[in-house]
Amino acid sequence: MLLSITVVAMTTIGDKILDTALSKIGEKSLFTKELETALEKNEVDLVVHSLKDLPTTLPPGFTIGAICKREIPFDAVVLHPSHAGKSLGTLVERSIVGTSSLRRAAQLKRRFPHLEFKDIRGNLNTRLKKLDEKDDYSAIVLAAAGLRRMGWDSRISQILEPEDCMYAVGQGALGVEVRMNDSEVLDMVSTLHHTETVLRCIAERSFMKHLEGGCSVPVAVHTVINGNQLYLTGAVYSLDGSDSLKDTMQTSVSTQTQDEECGDDDAQHVGVTAKRIPQSSQAAAEKLGIDLANLLLSKGAKEILTVARQLNDAR
Repeated sequence: MLLSITVVAMTTIGDKILDTALSKIGEKSLFTKELETALEKNEVDLVVHSLKDLPTTLPPGFTIGAICKREIPFDAVVLHPSHAGKSLGTLVERSIVGTSSLRRAAQLKRRFPHLEFKDIRGNLNTRLKKLDEKDDYSAIVLAAAGLRRMGWDSRISQILEPEDCMYAVGQGALGVEVRMNDSEVLDMVSTLHHTETVLRCIAERSFMKHLEGGCSVPVAVHTVINGNQLYLTGAVYSLDGSDSLKDTMQTSVSTQTQDEECGDDDAQHVGVTAKRIPQSSQAAAEKLGIDLANLLLSKGAKEILTVARQLNDAR
C-alpha cells in the first residue's frame, strides 16, 4: 500500500513569545495548543512533538499513539568560542550561563555555585547566534538531542551526566499525537513505538503528573532499563538549588513487543496508547512513577515545589 503524506509546518505560542521565560508565560500547552487545534479540526491526522513539551494530561479525545526511540536525553553545554576546551567546572568565577529552564538552573546552581545563570530564549539557531556573536554568555545549556538531530554534534562542548544535571520528563523522545477514535491512524503509527522508551517515559510522565509539576517548577528525572528492571530516579529542587529531594525506585517490566495487541485496546497510561506493549509492564511503569512521587511527597516535596512556584510567579 502506497501512502502519501503531506507535512504541514506550524508555529506555537512557545515559538512566538521569545522575550519571556517559558516558566513565566502561564500557558500549559506552550508548544502544543495550535497543533492540537489543527488535529481537532481534522486539518491534520497526526502531530509530532518533542515529548517533553506534551502535558501529562492531554485534551479529551487525544492520545499519544507512538513514542519513537529516544535520542540521548542528557543536556549539553555549548561554550562561547573564546572558551573552547573548557567546561562548566573550569569557567571563571561569575561566568554567565544561558538557560531557559528552571530545572537546569536549579541543578547547575547547586553543582556549580561559582557560575551565574541568565534566561535565554529562541530556537536553536537564535540561541547559538546570541552566544557566538555577543559576549553576554560564556556558555549556554541545551538538550543534546536537539543539537544532534540538527547535525550540530560538533557544537557540543560537554555532555552533562545525571550526577551534574538530570533531564526533563520525556526529553530526547518524540511523541506522535493522534485522535483517539481514529483507529486507522492509531494502528499505523503504533508500529513506531520503541518499547524501552515507552516504559521509561510512562514512568517519568507518571512521576511528573502525580507531583503536579511542570515548567514552572524544577523537577528532574533519570531512567534506566537493565534486564527486566526499570529504574526511576526523580528529584525536586528549590529555584536556587539549595533545597532538594531525590530518590530512586525500581520495578519489573517486560520489554518484549507483541505481534498482537496486548489486553485492553483503550488502555491509556498518562496519555499513551501502546497496544502491542504488555499492559502489565505499562501499568508497572505508571505505578513506579506514582510510588516515587508519593515517596518524595512524604518527605516534603510539595512544600519545596509550592515555594518554588510562588517565587517564580513573583519574579
